[in-house]
Amino acid sequence: MIQLRFPGLLPYRDVALRVVSASCKVAGKLGGGAHRPSKDFADQVVSACGEALNNIFIHGFRNLPPGEVVVEIEFEPKRLVLRILDDGHSFDPSLIPPPDLDGLPESGMGLFIIRSFMDVVSYQPGRPNTLLLAKSF
Repeated sequence: MIQLRFPGLLPYRDVALRVVSASCKVAGKLGGGAHRPSKDFADQVVSACGEALNNIFIHGFRNLPPGEVVVEIEFEPKRLVLRILDDGHSFDPSLIPPPDLDGLPESGMGLFIIRSFMDVVSYQPGRPNTLLLAKSF
């Protein structure tokens, strides 16, 4: 497992996404043969993780001092698993309505993008909040 800890501030997003991107490349080397990631695998995982981090930085730590964010990356034989933990505000993803795609919204697309790109998305509120994202090769 790879574990990355950083302050919950937007400038650290790029560092975290570089680690996630590099991890996708490692997953490709580990998942030999039929279990190789698709061509779009890394782009989709990085985009989903970026959206999750944006939500934590912008919404999770709103009106709070930025806390620590932890990204854990696990390599399984047929998939990559990310766990993103934070001590910010919790929320109920089931209360977030799907975006009106015909209206071309400029915001409110994060959860939709995450769900579209990842095979497994689960969220456990608490201390810490835990977002689990998994994508099969």
